[in-house]
Amino acid sequence: MFDLERWQEIFETLSKNKLRTFLTGLSVASGIFILVVLLGFSKGIENGVRSQFEQDATNRISVWTGVTTKGYKGLNPGRYIQMKNSSFEAVENKYDDYLDYRTKDYNIWGGNVTYNNETGNYRVRGTLPDNQFIENADIGSGRFVSQLDVEERKKVAVIGNKMKVDLFKGEDPIDKNIQIFGMNFKVIGVYFDPGGDREESQVYIPVSTAQQVFNAGENIRNMAFTVKMADNFDDAVAMSTAISEGIEQQLKEIHTVAPDDMSAVRVNNTLEEAQKIYSLIATIQAVFWFVGIGTIIAGIVGVGNIMLIIVKERTKEIGIRKALGAYPTSIVGMILQEAVFVTMFAGLFGLIFGLGLLELVGPNIENDFIKYPQVNFNIAITTVFILVLAGTFAGFIPAYRAAKIKPIIALRDE
Repeated sequence: MFDLERWQEIFETLSKNKLRTFLTGLSVASGIFILVVLLGFSKGIENGVRSQFEQDATNRISVWTGVTTKGYKGLNPGRYIQMKNSSFEAVENKYDDYLDYRTKDYNIWGGNVTYNNETGNYRVRGTLPDNQFIENADIGSGRFVSQLDVEERKKVAVIGNKMKVDLFKGEDPIDKNIQIFGMNFKVIGVYFDPGGDREESQVYIPVSTAQQVFNAGENIRNMAFTVKMADNFDDAVAMSTAISEGIEQQLKEIHTVAPDDMSAVRVNNTLEEAQKIYSLIATIQAVFWFVGIGTIIAGIVGVGNIMLIIVKERTKEIGIRKALGAYPTSIVGMILQEAVFVTMFAGLFGLIFGLGLLELVGPNIENDFIKYPQVNFNIAITTVFILVLAGTFAGFIPAYRAAKIKPIIALRDE
């Protein structure tokens, strides 16, 4: 039941000590404010890292080769390990049941691409149809390279949106011919990539066509796979790690490379990297929670101390109330209500100010690893709930002490 006189009494008590009330409220508000900002930025870090992984499939295994650094089975170091179609097929056949998508690439860096009078240097990638999903490429118009294109070695090309802007100047590129090193390729699609301009400055052609027109024979430069995801993330990481190690060992055996040569065959597992990054994010979030909660506790301790002082100052008044028949529960309720009010009001102010700051500053932060710092509604409600409990606890000990005061002793208090 709403008790107007009780509230009038609370406001009168607080108004008598404006500075003390302000400083107490400020300590609580700053605690909530710091917690909200820290949690907001931890979410921003998580969003930023996730956006980096979204540039390619998270469960990706990439394979490329280099030069041997050790002699092995009579072969000298310094050999370049050249993967071939057969290398890809061997890996694909062995791990077929565990793979979702797979591709092999033959790449040319700095390929000269021309349309009419516009010319630019772009990366030319001979690839397979699955590469669209491995790279998270979104087709804006037309289509991607098909299996039929690969089988028939068609001279077709899928260009990035950045290339479209650079070369076509607003013209629809579909079914138009571009020249790659002077050879005509028909544009069949335009793609967008989460990686932005760098990833969109590429042109995809069938890998078989690239091998033919660039005289590569059976050679490939790299290969990539995505692993089927298990229901449990840790199980998926374990399986992906085992497949990565198996691919590395298999290719070293095929190309006669020392098992401990780390430069000749390189395998990168993004799922394993993702696990490390997300574990780091979880640690950062835990530290932020620890610091924020610690700051709130400091403010709540301040509230408890102030309530003890208030009880001390009002000892005689409490004694008179009890002498006139006031129940201990009403004394406890009076002190608790004042503590909860101060804590709630100050905490809500800090919460609103923190959320407002994130809304104001968040969209203006331009950083690859911090994006859209924010605190969701559930966390905001949780902090308010924690605040109410903390305010109640802060006021309970002084309230209990007040309820135990004997009227005769209280009336003698000076």
